[in-house]
Amino acid sequence: MTSLLDRFGHIAIEGPIGVGKSSLARRLGEHLGADLLLEKAEENPFLGRFYRDQRAYAFQTQLFFLFQRVKQMQDLAQPGMFSRGIVSDFIFAKDALFARLNLDDEEYRLYAQIHAQMEQGLPKPGLIVWLQAEPTTLIERIRRRGIAMEQSVSEAYLTRLCDAYIDHFRSHEGSPVLTVVTEDFNPVDRPEDFELLLNRLANLEGRRGVLDSSGADLGAEAKSG
Repeated sequence: MTSLLDRFGHIAIEGPIGVGKSSLARRLGEHLGADLLLEKAEENPFLGRFYRDQRAYAFQTQLFFLFQRVKQMQDLAQPGMFSRGIVSDFIFAKDALFARLNLDDEEYRLYAQIHAQMEQGLPKPGLIVWLQAEPTTLIERIRRRGIAMEQSVSEAYLTRLCDAYIDHFRSHEGSPVLTVVTEDFNPVDRPEDFELLLNRLANLEGRRGVLDSSGADLGAEAKSG
């Protein structure tokens, strides 16, 4: 399956909290022999405080993530740093998505000015795999994986986050996007689902596709409208 890396170079896994981005990135990266580029949320000193008091710590949390991701993207662009192709568990655009969700208008205007300057020239992935699940499913997964600071995340917040992803990808005009509906589809733990995903990636044509447990291409607008 090295042809996937030859074709796309950088495959980014994206989606809301608890949907399984990192697990799939590791599974896919191992299978393809790719270099992994993973979020480092544990390095953000404000994140735990943000989960306890979103209003007080949103701006600091977003700025830390912005600077961190800029550094990761700059490293990605360095010749020889990632020579085997890349699988990541985020796209750079997600930071602005979260900022719009978490910051008030004045904070977001300042953030957007910084973001616009830092975004210039950063590399884009060759393909985005957008994982989807219902907020109730995300809550169950978050509880099950048991990361302490995430346990205060509400279903209402996850609903807003899922809606923000839909809005983002509805107007997305960059890299091709394969939407994967994960309610009854588990490419990390079920070998048959992983093979189905690999096959869909290998045969992806055009700018949009959607995959669910049936293996059918549901059409670009099935879950994004």
